[in-house]
Amino acid sequence: MYKCEASAWRFHSLPNMAVRGSPLAGSGRRWILECILSGIMSVKGKKVLHMDRNSYYGAESASITPLEDLYKRFSLPGKPPESMGRGRDWSVDLIPKFLMANGRKGCVYSPSHEGGTGTGRDELALSNKKCFPLHALMIRSLFLSRLYPGQLVRMLLITQVTRYLDFKVIEGSFVYKKGAIYKVPVTETEALASSLMGIFEKRRFRNFLIFVANYDTKDPKTMEGVDPNKSSMRALYKKFSLGQDVMDFTGHALALYRTDDYLDQPCINTINRIKLYSESLARYGKSPYLYPLYGLGELPQGFARLSAIYGGTYMLNKPIEEIVMENGKVVGVKSEGEIARCKQLICDPSYIMDRVSKVGQVVRIICVMSHPIKNTGDVNSCQIIIPQIQVNRKHDIYVCMISSAHNVAAQGKYIAIASSVVETNDPEKELKPALDLLEPIEQKFVSISDQYAPTDMGKDSQIFISRTYDATTHFETTCDDIKDIYERAMGTEFDFAEMERTKNDIFGDAGDQ
Repeated sequence: MYKCEASAWRFHSLPNMAVRGSPLAGSGRRWILECILSGIMSVKGKKVLHMDRNSYYGAESASITPLEDLYKRFSLPGKPPESMGRGRDWSVDLIPKFLMANGRKGCVYSPSHEGGTGTGRDELALSNKKCFPLHALMIRSLFLSRLYPGQLVRMLLITQVTRYLDFKVIEGSFVYKKGAIYKVPVTETEALASSLMGIFEKRRFRNFLIFVANYDTKDPKTMEGVDPNKSSMRALYKKFSLGQDVMDFTGHALALYRTDDYLDQPCINTINRIKLYSESLARYGKSPYLYPLYGLGELPQGFARLSAIYGGTYMLNKPIEEIVMENGKVVGVKSEGEIARCKQLICDPSYIMDRVSKVGQVVRIICVMSHPIKNTGDVNSCQIIIPQIQVNRKHDIYVCMISSAHNVAAQGKYIAIASSVVETNDPEKELKPALDLLEPIEQKFVSISDQYAPTDMGKDSQIFISRTYDATTHFETTCDDIKDIYERAMGTEFDFAEMERTKNDIFGDAGDQ
């Protein structure tokens, strides 16, 4: 019997993570989520066994390389044509997502923009190629400014997983209106210059942006009679006489809401979301989004390394045969005739289907192209949001594009991924507005994934189940799920500060600071 004194287990694609005094983690379909949690649990002093039924990191969120493997995964006949270049030059995300960056100039030092040397560990070493490491010691300046980055970037910074990764800024953020795409306006100057709005609407939107930028909960003068905890967002839009089109791109392309439910909720949350977007944009110039070189598969590897430094164990190619229960509570996981004992289990829905319910489907189409998306200024990377109301849908359509500039495709090639929630019996047709923007397309890879949500919250069973990935092209909803699982499993509120590392890791060596 394989025994790992663990208070928690975590399931990944290969659902096992055993922890003493903490959860057992396995791999699972949402491998990034499981790896982040296993890293955090390890830093917190838990003993973690992380098992994956696959032979590679990432599971459903893997970066597939070489290109030949992507063709096999989607059961396409033959091999990639010679025009695609070398297969090993490709690293294609199955579920691409961008990271929301962080805010205001002055929070973090940017040497290439401000004449710095780029040698300090507390600097953001932004090179001429816009590729940089996000060093963890930037955290202090972020906290001192009381300005927080997007949730995943914040997790990366505090855990110092950024030591193992390099990022590039996504070069553009666009929104769709009446068959065309427009740069998302987020500053006063952009609002007045944007062709997205008429002249009168531009001025009203400019005034709205000024209000959001100046808004300070500690200064009543900036509130202009608005109670952020009582006034709805709908009422705030009305205060500035903003029309439906402006409401659409503000709520969906700036605040990144997936539905219009936010309209009747307190406006403080939307104000903070817009602030995060605009301050991130001001910091990096072209968009508020970051993307790791070589693909998202680098993220789970970074957190897996973090867990290992703190005593965590990872096992690939490890199938799960049975979840062992006693008196309605998880006590272990059986694999290849052995049982790993645990007090808790964290897993994705695929490992325990009788404790989840299907809540929908997501359609994704990966498109390989030899050109950037039209009307984007020939950028090498971008995000496009197609608001639901623009295409008579109930859900937004998302498009993200990356390229050889990110070391994920052969030279001169581009990868665009369109995604949305399935609403009809013809999912691929639902993405036609997005595909029309991408033509001509050399090759498409179509997938439809079921979405599941837990029906068992884990209070009695001590099994904590994640949700499946949604259709968005950012990690904010994934981070919400991470915090929710952490709070249910640990019984305490998720505190970013408690994730800070206590050991110094250089080239894989760990020791006390």
